[in-house]
Amino acid sequence: MVGKILVLGATGNVGTPLVKALRTQGQAVKAASRSGKPVEGAEGVVFDYADPSTFGPAFEGVDRAYVMLPSGYVNAKELLLPVIEAAKARQVKVVFQSVFGVDADDSIPYRQVEIALEKSGLPYVILRPNWFSDNFQTYWKAGIDHGQIAVPAGEGKSSFIDVRDIAASAAAALTSDRFDGKAFNLTGPKALSYGEAAKILSDVIGKPVAYTAISDEAFIGILTGAGVPNDYATFLASIFYPVREGWTAAVTGDVETLTGKAPRSLETYAKDNAQALKA
Repeated sequence: MVGKILVLGATGNVGTPLVKALRTQGQAVKAASRSGKPVEGAEGVVFDYADPSTFGPAFEGVDRAYVMLPSGYVNAKELLLPVIEAAKARQVKVVFQSVFGVDADDSIPYRQVEIALEKSGLPYVILRPNWFSDNFQTYWKAGIDHGQIAVPAGEGKSSFIDVRDIAASAAAALTSDRFDGKAFNLTGPKALSYGEAAKILSDVIGKPVAYTAISDEAFIGILTGAGVPNDYATFLASIFYPVREGWTAAVTGDVETLTGKAPRSLETYAKDNAQALKA
């Protein structure tokens, strides 16, 4: 493997630490985003899922690619399948960031993208991360500022994963062929309810944070009131159903298999990001 590594979503939660990890290893990286700005010293390149004319220049000189869809999109299949095709046309290995639990049903759009990749003939690795620990400082930060996390999770538990562990797993998959042809379910070390997570955050930031289980409708109302488009708000509500059903409580050893290190706990995430959580 001597070509460059293309990282899609390079300015995002997973993309930025991934570019950093690859650069630390001395890899040549093309950091792709809509802005095309350089990331962590890597060459920047413009990439827009909705504009296939950006695909060719992005894939130029590349032999491996990290493919993921940034948050805010609901039409995963429509946007990702042409990217898989572009990789196939150039015989580029794909490490694909899918979603935890999609292997439960082949009709799920993300699973259909996985299937297309499996059938492509390309070397590939599929990563299925569970809910990000970092959502607490992105999606739920406004609630934490007001001392409450209000989501439709019921009493369901999730094995929250730190984005740094997703990035480290991706770096391992991109720089070795040992994991090719496999899918990995990425989780943190322990399943926690949102109530337990709120307690951990509260202890770290030194102020009360409570969890309130709300209905899908109330949740959609809060999001649309904050300016989130209705279709995306509805999509976000829908992905809490597996949480309430207990499907996101699984804990795997896949991060350690890929990276050689145990994944970070929610406590570690919170302590390392205390300033952002308090800000």
